[in-house]
Amino acid sequence: MDRNDENDGQPARIPQQRSSVPSFLFLIFMLFILTNHTGDEFLARNHYQDALQSLNYQLSNFTAWLNGTESNFTMPDRNTAAAPLVGSFMSFGSRLNSQWASYFSNVTGFAHGEIDFFNITPPSLESATYPWRTHAETFMGDTNMTDLVSHFGSWNWTGSDKISWSIMDRAPISVKGVTEKIAMVHGRIDVRHPATSDDMKLDFEGVHFLANGSIYGFAEPTGRHIDIRYIPAFVPEAFQNDTARTIEPELMSRINKVKDMIDAGVIDQDSTSMPKLPPVSVTLLTVLGDGEPQGGCGFSVYAQIAPSEIPAEDMEDLEDELQKPTGRWTVKRPPLKLNGVLLSRECGILYNLHDAEGLRSQLFFRKVATYAGISAFVYLVQLLLLSRQVDRSRTPAGLSRVSLWTFLTQSIVDSVSFAGHITFAIIANGRPSLSLVAPAFVACVLFAFESQHAILINQVQAPEDAVAPPPPRPVQQEPSLPSQAVPTPTTAPPRSTGPTFSSLLFRHIRSDPQARICRWLGMFFFLTFIVRVIVTPSLALVFVASMYSLFWLPQIIRSVKKGRSSALTAEYLIGTSLCRLFHALYFLTCPKNVLDVEPRRRYRVVDEPDLTYILLGWMWYLAMFIFLQVVVILLQQRFGPAFFLPKRFARAQVHDYHPALPLSAADPEAPDESLGDCAICMEAIHTEDEKQLEHVTGGLLRNVGARRSYSLAPCQHLFHTECLEKWLAIKNICPHCRRPLPPL
Repeated sequence: MDRNDENDGQPARIPQQRSSVPSFLFLIFMLFILTNHTGDEFLARNHYQDALQSLNYQLSNFTAWLNGTESNFTMPDRNTAAAPLVGSFMSFGSRLNSQWASYFSNVTGFAHGEIDFFNITPPSLESATYPWRTHAETFMGDTNMTDLVSHFGSWNWTGSDKISWSIMDRAPISVKGVTEKIAMVHGRIDVRHPATSDDMKLDFEGVHFLANGSIYGFAEPTGRHIDIRYIPAFVPEAFQNDTARTIEPELMSRINKVKDMIDAGVIDQDSTSMPKLPPVSVTLLTVLGDGEPQGGCGFSVYAQIAPSEIPAEDMEDLEDELQKPTGRWTVKRPPLKLNGVLLSRECGILYNLHDAEGLRSQLFFRKVATYAGISAFVYLVQLLLLSRQVDRSRTPAGLSRVSLWTFLTQSIVDSVSFAGHITFAIIANGRPSLSLVAPAFVACVLFAFESQHAILINQVQAPEDAVAPPPPRPVQQEPSLPSQAVPTPTTAPPRSTGPTFSSLLFRHIRSDPQARICRWLGMFFFLTFIVRVIVTPSLALVFVASMYSLFWLPQIIRSVKKGRSSALTAEYLIGTSLCRLFHALYFLTCPKNVLDVEPRRRYRVVDEPDLTYILLGWMWYLAMFIFLQVVVILLQQRFGPAFFLPKRFARAQVHDYHPALPLSAADPEAPDESLGDCAICMEAIHTEDEKQLEHVTGGLLRNVGARRSYSLAPCQHLFHTECLEKWLAIKNICPHCRRPLPPL
């Protein structure tokens, strides 16, 4: 019946025009957002102006102090006990013979090393037997223990064992009256705790003496302003004047940079050219976001670069080639080693940094680019394997033999990989950013293909996995028409059960338009989980272990439940497993990966070496578990889906398409003996048709020998086996009543 006929006699519904008021309000709101200047940009501009005023004030007072005129600036008194205390842990460098040895003139890059904690508070020193105890007691003096405890915060300073030091070394500038080559350095120091994934972040400002490879500076918790005018009070007294005259042009350079940023309207909150947020802003950010500050301990930093056995001229050539590569020959790059001491009088803490390994920024960029190229190649191999597997199992018969969760978990892992590479590219913010886009793009394409394939699998398997309604009873035919009756098979159909509450709820959320908000909330929580996985290392480890364990396990379970082997090829199983394990093994077992993720930290809960070995090698156990699943799937294809289960648990409920059926003809001796007509081709079904038997045994059922030429579906419709094979290669539902059909 035509739809117009159904509406006869009823008044036609006039479509109601949508009001233009919401659209108008939406446009007004967007214009307000685009033209509004009361947000972060306006606040940042005001902060820049306050910073510029503060820097001008600092420069004027510092310049007056240098010239010996009246000034509000006063250099703090030098603590004479600091030098002998630091000298008890490290030796400062001296001038070298430039023909035989030299120091690194530029240490821009990253340094990682282990630290030893020492408590130098007066109560702790009373019972200590350190040889440097006297220097520590003199250094601490009459410290107020009440103020000292208040600076500790929530951070566990005693348990920290490693630091990561990011250093930016500027080129030294010539200053009138300065004889030493002094370079300004800044960066960040991350103090790590082995039992947690948190880091104590300290901002660093200091100076680097190129002649002896010594570094002096301050390290303060993020948010606290570092006044670089006080650095001359911590360097050796012989270099105090030269250091002070080097600070003056640095302040002028920062003032000019802030002016340029204000004129250009650039927002750069992380710029080192401006002071940090004032205490009120830091408190506000603490209340809104990060909660209680971790600690308020400031440190004096003393570091010494290890000398190299390379002449100064060759070291300069090496540095020039590193900064501006031309391909010319240079000497072999020596390792960059650092030793140092972090000393805090306000908290009574001393950290001894020993044998820290440094990596130059240019070398790090090359390392990131190399990783990006290898990672993109691995993803391309995965994409090729996936495309070949999809081509082999694109039919409904093939799709019904693979697990939906196998491809769904892989798509989730690829989505996290895509977001992680993009985040890494944004954080890198330099030359390696472009190279990291390549693996991110290929991971995104792989995620799209896997999601599309998972949706296709769900469309094919949904009717099969759904609870099918009971088949209709066979219609009683008149005795005069016996050829139309199809007897009931000897095997009774499986007993149907009603849908569960969870399945009904899921079906309602998926189909009801009013439940759209639930789907959007589910998507929001999923994206939130993905972001949390990226930024939380402990959650990332749980995610890797759970997702990698679920790659092939659902396929094994589905094969056992359905009683048929998988359609996954050995090429896809082995190749995908190797490619998947590349990233996990690289980041969790390689000690020098690009993200500096440690291969399970070497701490012991108890004094048992075996337990430490297990903590360090859990990723290798996961890799063995993955390949064990691959072996099980391959054995299922050879020996049967349930070969590893006892016989009483290995009986899968499979429909018998070929029950014994009597002939439908009234006279058994008639020349046209048939079972009835095929519901697809509408031709008679003969049990002794040699042509049909040849087609059947040469088709999908060639491994079972001379199978009968007919197939009886659970819905009691009869087909040629050849016709049903061709139909199931297109759809897995009955062509007559549209009920789901089990695999043939």
